[in-house]
Amino acid sequence: MATAKGANTYNRQNWEESEFPILCQTCLGDNPYIRMTKEKYGRECKICQRPFTIFRWCPGARMRFKKTEVCQTCSKLKNVCQTCLLDLEYGLPIQVRDNALSIKDDMPKSDVNKEYYTQAIDREIANTEGHNPAGSVGKAQAPSDLLLKLARTSPYYKRNRPHICSFWVKGECKRGEECPYRHEKPTDPEDPLADQNIKDRFYGVNDPVADKLMRRANTMPKLEPPEDRTITTLYVGGLADKVSEEDLKNHFYQFGEIRSINVVQKQQCAFVTFTSRSSTEMAAEGSFQKLIIKGRRLNVKWGKSQAQQGSGSGKKDGDNGDETKYEPVPGLPGALPPPPGVDNPDTNFFNLNQGPGNLPPLPGGPPGMLPRGPPPRLPPPPMHMGGRPPPHGGFGMRPMMPPPMPPGFRGMPPPMHRMRGPPPPPIPPFHGNRPLPPPGIRPRGPPPQAVHYPSQDPQRMGTGKSDS
Repeated sequence: MATAKGANTYNRQNWEESEFPILCQTCLGDNPYIRMTKEKYGRECKICQRPFTIFRWCPGARMRFKKTEVCQTCSKLKNVCQTCLLDLEYGLPIQVRDNALSIKDDMPKSDVNKEYYTQAIDREIANTEGHNPAGSVGKAQAPSDLLLKLARTSPYYKRNRPHICSFWVKGECKRGEECPYRHEKPTDPEDPLADQNIKDRFYGVNDPVADKLMRRANTMPKLEPPEDRTITTLYVGGLADKVSEEDLKNHFYQFGEIRSINVVQKQQCAFVTFTSRSSTEMAAEGSFQKLIIKGRRLNVKWGKSQAQQGSGSGKKDGDNGDETKYEPVPGLPGALPPPPGVDNPDTNFFNLNQGPGNLPPLPGGPPGMLPRGPPPRLPPPPMHMGGRPPPHGGFGMRPMMPPPMPPGFRGMPPPMHRMRGPPPPPIPPFHGNRPLPPPGIRPRGPPPQAVHYPSQDPQRMGTGKSDS
């Protein structure tokens, strides 16, 4: 169309000229003293293909230079940054924002319809103050809970880092630390985040960053209302001493009429009861994971009915005699047979639980009955020669008998086996380091000398004896 940069002078009235870009805080950088270069009609917009004013700047130290990518008309139409094309209020992709706000903005993509649509948006912006977004975004309703949960609350300056040095990846970079590009390993080329298109982000289709955020939103916990419509109570946990009943009333009265507020200081919790179920659902939706009072984040849950509290107070399934039956798992062996009874003597290895009839018979009585009267006397132990018990071996050993006598031998039987030699003398007592000899035996060798102490020397000075 006639909106290209090489068009004639007549159609240049639709070209855009501006004094300052529309940027988010992340793209602008953390440097308060920033220097920009401005080029009037420097490039064409990547969306509407109209020439516009280009701005170029460096957001900070060790950051790459950035420039505007779309014109201000397209930026105001979607309320996005001219560089990163993320929402100016929430810092989210357009696809996530439109999905949360239920916005369907079908922009024309052909050249003729696109030019007509852009001129209509310019006239709409000129009739307004210019601070509010145009199009369907400006007519959207209040922000949803999904946007508040996914919104970025602080700048993400890591997005302004320089690109990866391709020479360093090939091992040919010779700049070293002076290289303005990053010396890091590149990401996986099959990663969906590695393939991003600026047009897909603007139109809100096939955006990999938006798909990642939507998957994260689906995994976030949600507070589902109970099926019992009679429950109109909310549980508020995590209270502290400084959170009072008046603080809870000031927050929950905006959702509807409150019937009662019961604060349990010992458990640091409270129960807020509303008069209607609709007010309770609005309070639960507006306070779940968003309630902060006096710097403390409070936990909001649905209350339980009296029937649910009684069923879970302490009774189990087996208390009423009802056993829970489970379906058998296919592929597993069946239940083992019960153990055999104790009446079977083949399996009763320890003689447990036997009656009087199963006891083994004892001498002196019928089977299974203990004998009456005194117990039988045991035979006396065998005696050794001389009427003495055997010296060694006890009663369980065979007694020593004299050897057999040859035929025709007359006289005394041979004596028993005796130990050869005299008996060993007793151990003498010790005297000092040498044992004393037994009485009646003169010790051999020199007699033991007494212990000499230097203080007993008569020649030593101080003993009281003077030298003659």
